[in-house]
Amino acid sequence: MAATTTTPTPLDAERADLIGALASVRGALTATVAGLGDEEAGQRPTVSALCLGGLVKHVTAVEETWARFMLEGTSALRFDLPEGVTWADLAAGTARELPRWMIERKEEFRMLPGETLAGVVGRYEEVAARTDAVIASVPDLSAAYAMPDVPWQEPGEVRSVRRVIAHVIAETAQHAGHADILRETLDGRTSS
Repeated sequence: MAATTTTPTPLDAERADLIGALASVRGALTATVAGLGDEEAGQRPTVSALCLGGLVKHVTAVEETWARFMLEGTSALRFDLPEGVTWADLAAGTARELPRWMIERKEEFRMLPGETLAGVVGRYEEVAARTDAVIASVPDLSAAYAMPDVPWQEPGEVRSVRRVIAHVIAETAQHAGHADILRETLDGRTSS
């Protein structure tokens, strides 16, 4: 029996442009960690809590969440609060317990024990490949989903897949700039 092969459907110009823009900003981010060891990737060379490995982890988590949103809609963005905790408690700093998503978000920005830069970058590459596949395959870039009812969103706000992709590009570019500053502070190198 002969093996069958499938030819991938060519991307339309808009999807190719969006994937190309994402590849460019991803490359700018990962270039900043090139040649670093695990210890250097976890160092916090400025007064902020940011480290290079943590920035890559954060961008990975952001991209993964938004790719799920492109496929699943609102259910991909969950901001559940613990029993008895309100948004006002969180804003005032009086919550008796933090939500799991908030704890995970803080952990995104640092290298945890046992994590390696190679592992962090490898995971980013996996998520990036999945995101590109989502962009290539989602039926309609204009499809829009409601944003969750949370204090930092306008009530009734919706986002299209296209707008989400633009957001991921912008956020990755912003964090690539942060990473360049951290790298220059560490050892004088920049990605550009």
